[in-house]
Amino acid sequence: MAAQEQALSTQVSSFNDPDFLKQLEMAIKFGIPFLFQDVDEYIDPVIDNVLEKNVNGAEGRQVIMLGDKEVEYDPNFKLYLNTKLANPEYNPSVFGKSMVINYTVTLDGLEDQLLSVIMCFEKKELEEQREHLIKETSDNKKLLKNLSDSLLRELATSSGNMLDNTELVDTLEETKSKAAEVFEKLKLAQKTAVDIDTLRNRYRPAAKRGAILFFVLTEMALVNSMYQFSLASYLEVFDYSLRKSLPDPNLSQRLNNIMSTLTYSVYNYGCTGLFERHKLLFSFNMTIKIEQAVKGVPQEELEFFIKGNLSLEKSQRKKPCDWLPDQGWEDLVKLAELFPERFSSLPDAIERNLFEWKSWYDLDGPEQVPFPMKDADTLSAFQQLLLLRCFRVDRVYRAVTDYITFTMDEKYVQPPVIDFDAIYEQSTPFSPIIFILSPGSDPANDLMKLAERSGFGEKFQFLAMGQGQEKVVLRLLERAAAHGHWLMLQNCHLLVKWLKELEKSLERIKKPNPNFRLWITTNPIDNFPIGILQKSLKVVTEPPNGLKLNMRATYSKISQENLTTCPHPAFRSLVYVLSFCHAVVQERRKYGKIGWNVPYDFNESDFLVCMKILDTYLTRSYNQGENVPWESLKYLIGEVMYGGRVIDSFDRRILTSYMDEYFGDFLFYTYRQFHFFNNKDVDYKIPPHGTKKIYVEEIESLPLANTPEVMGLHSNAEIGYYTQAAKDMWGHLIDLQPQTGDTGGNISRDDYICQVAQDIQGKLPTLFDLDVLRKTLGLDISPTTVVLLQELERFNKLVVRMQRSLAELQRALAGEVGMSSELDEVARALFNGQIPAIWKKLAPDTLKSLGNWMSHFKRRYEQYSDWVDKGEPKVMWLSGLHIPESYLTAMVQAACRKNGWPLDLSTLYTEVTQYRSEDEVTDTPRKGCFVSGLYLEGADWDMENSCLVKSQPKVLVVQLPILEVIPIESSNLSFQNTLRTPVYTTSLRRNAMGVGLVFEADLFTTKHISHWLGKERGEEKERRRRGEGEERRGTEHRNTHKNTLYNGSAGPEVIMQLRRRRYL
Repeated sequence: MAAQEQALSTQVSSFNDPDFLKQLEMAIKFGIPFLFQDVDEYIDPVIDNVLEKNVNGAEGRQVIMLGDKEVEYDPNFKLYLNTKLANPEYNPSVFGKSMVINYTVTLDGLEDQLLSVIMCFEKKELEEQREHLIKETSDNKKLLKNLSDSLLRELATSSGNMLDNTELVDTLEETKSKAAEVFEKLKLAQKTAVDIDTLRNRYRPAAKRGAILFFVLTEMALVNSMYQFSLASYLEVFDYSLRKSLPDPNLSQRLNNIMSTLTYSVYNYGCTGLFERHKLLFSFNMTIKIEQAVKGVPQEELEFFIKGNLSLEKSQRKKPCDWLPDQGWEDLVKLAELFPERFSSLPDAIERNLFEWKSWYDLDGPEQVPFPMKDADTLSAFQQLLLLRCFRVDRVYRAVTDYITFTMDEKYVQPPVIDFDAIYEQSTPFSPIIFILSPGSDPANDLMKLAERSGFGEKFQFLAMGQGQEKVVLRLLERAAAHGHWLMLQNCHLLVKWLKELEKSLERIKKPNPNFRLWITTNPIDNFPIGILQKSLKVVTEPPNGLKLNMRATYSKISQENLTTCPHPAFRSLVYVLSFCHAVVQERRKYGKIGWNVPYDFNESDFLVCMKILDTYLTRSYNQGENVPWESLKYLIGEVMYGGRVIDSFDRRILTSYMDEYFGDFLFYTYRQFHFFNNKDVDYKIPPHGTKKIYVEEIESLPLANTPEVMGLHSNAEIGYYTQAAKDMWGHLIDLQPQTGDTGGNISRDDYICQVAQDIQGKLPTLFDLDVLRKTLGLDISPTTVVLLQELERFNKLVVRMQRSLAELQRALAGEVGMSSELDEVARALFNGQIPAIWKKLAPDTLKSLGNWMSHFKRRYEQYSDWVDKGEPKVMWLSGLHIPESYLTAMVQAACRKNGWPLDLSTLYTEVTQYRSEDEVTDTPRKGCFVSGLYLEGADWDMENSCLVKSQPKVLVVQLPILEVIPIESSNLSFQNTLRTPVYTTSLRRNAMGVGLVFEADLFTTKHISHWLGKERGEEKERRRRGEGEERRGTEHRNTHKNTLYNGSAGPEVIMQLRRRRYL
């Protein structure tokens, strides 16, 4: 645009410029084209009159209102607005006031562009010939048009008999001769162009691969807004790949070399700026897109792999066995229905061979073993993923790794390790280097070391961003760019609005010193300026994955001098213990809510300060001849340093357990060696007292991958981790799929959405008449009845919202009304089998799919109806309530009224009954109530002994028997052999604000409480209590944690059944 209007000196500004209004006024007055660049989704309404061209005539001149000022209007004025947003959402009025042109590159357009790049590299003279031919053809067509225009003009202006006009006849002859010559040139050019295109098309596969890879890269912005990649930076990677790929006289091999080099270069380039949890998604999406380009993976199969069975109705075919997940059977039936040529006989085959399928299902790695079915070897690699999805969701993530390895290569599941020297080599003074931070990571120390190695130790400046630092930054930036210094701006997410100013300052730096580098650290945020992200080199920094790599990284920052500063003989061993503990608390984040209820930013500084605390206290105790001050150390490390970050009481309970487990005199008992964890395969122990080299060698002897048992988690925690990883990947893949066109079947997307909307609409119940119900109840109503009225009011609001949105959506799909952004979100959710956001706002928290949620919705209505018609249920399905804690509070309130108890001195006590189902309950309890719909995560329940027991292998959750909830005065409540267990609405548990916690249940246990909170064997605890041996002072400290059960940040968790069991 700027080039087109160059002759008129186009004025360029942005809405962030405080003087844009003054500049726009001058452009309107003098007829200068004006360009607003980097416009986001907000367009300042001050320019509305300009967009609408509300020009008025006044006293012989044209004027327009700009804000509150009348400005003379020059007809030559033009207004352009440019945005870097790939898919901006503007309201309809913007489209009505302006001409919107989508300049986004298309797959075909980019393919042609990359083909030209390849030809310039491979056959430069041929590409130059083609460009010359294009220009010559354009000139000839223009000449032909000029001849035609000239002839028509002569004919129009001639007078008299044309045959007597010799000048006209000569002109006609000349025109005819020139036209014939031009036609011959065009004909020759066309033939030459065909020959050139034939040669060029032989290189098209490489260009097509390049175009596919670019869109795979840019699509990652839908996963995280920080993953922004520009075409300009991609072309640099493309050029680099062409230069690096091996030459070969055989064209086919040469193309393979280009494509393999390019694919791996893009993989490395992309992975550098991606979080670890998204790297496999990136690789898998790349593999799928490449396979789809050669018709290797049909879209229908991909849709099923991502979404499974989206039907609102359950299958009429009964599940043949208990071990197969309910949703897995639904998926199997749907798989047979969608792809009958491959899977039509599968449900029957499973029923006939249950033993073989059960044996395969129970394997630790079923994806490594052929399916127990006929013609299993004829299934494609992707079809095997479809089948595995139905049986073992927890193995899908690992199977995807195998699929990528089989289809592409093993290197595409082995992301590159971050190399700061390589990052510096890739960087330029024009492009900032952005470090996207994750909890527990800080690149500052590594950058300082890089600066020292590169000779910039004295030319490296740091600045932690915060309020009031804006002007300081701009001065430092200008000085660094001029003198070739390095500048690091830390925590830029704290001043995200000011980053627009930083972007403008960077654009003004036209000729920086070649040594200048700008380093930026930021947390991932949604509104980081796209301009900076696209032109930058992005690097994601994360703590090492796994205990071994974490401890290795910790000891790489400890020198031998650090270990010899303290004279106490226990210091070096305790530093090793501290590094192990530091790795454990960081590694627990990997397991999501099973690890910590709230993810905490435990980082390197925590370890270093705690190491200093050890040094200080041990030196003092050594000099004064005192024992190791364990209680002081555990308080400072566990409560102050690490515990200072912990805001959840159940998480704090675990951290305290770790302190007791890892710090005590038992570490140095001579009669029994301390082990962090040991079994027949591995032994995590403290190495003997010695130099740093001994501790490093011990770390290097550890296995690269560790099981969750090492941290005190049950082996099932890994199943939960991989299950959640698969579901997260499916969720992101849904976002990456095109949301237009057909569904991959025989029905269009709009028709499918309309069918789903009509189906749901037909299932909606009538509203509850609250006015009639209030009159029936009268004025004397109980607290629980008040809860019922509140629940019905919320339920009615949800039904009304569903009815209205579904009706409006169907009208919009029919073209009767416009499709608003809200309706578009509803349509997208229905298409993907998800619950629309506007419904979720009015419904209880849930993680269900749309089909399962509708079943839950129906059951909620049935419970409400029974409550209205028959009175309070004998067993309250707690999961069916919008706010379950309100019902429990009302029950306590009713008990307080009846017994005259103070409300603030009353609480709840729970007992697990022998009832498995509601049908077994014949009457309501004398005190309190029965509740159902609770599931136990992290442990099992022994019906015979009525106590907590260890989880069964591969069983993540079990249904808890009906629970009796009893109101009681707090003074009368005493606990013995009871574990206070939190009850949450979903497996996401509570958030940082405490939302999600319903109440605490009391579950009987025959084990010591520490058995459920940490990693200790019960028999070890008992031995310590008996005080065997003279050296057993401090026997209440932990020892080993072999054969233990701990599956959550608070031991076992009770989760309300707001979604299907298999998703827990």
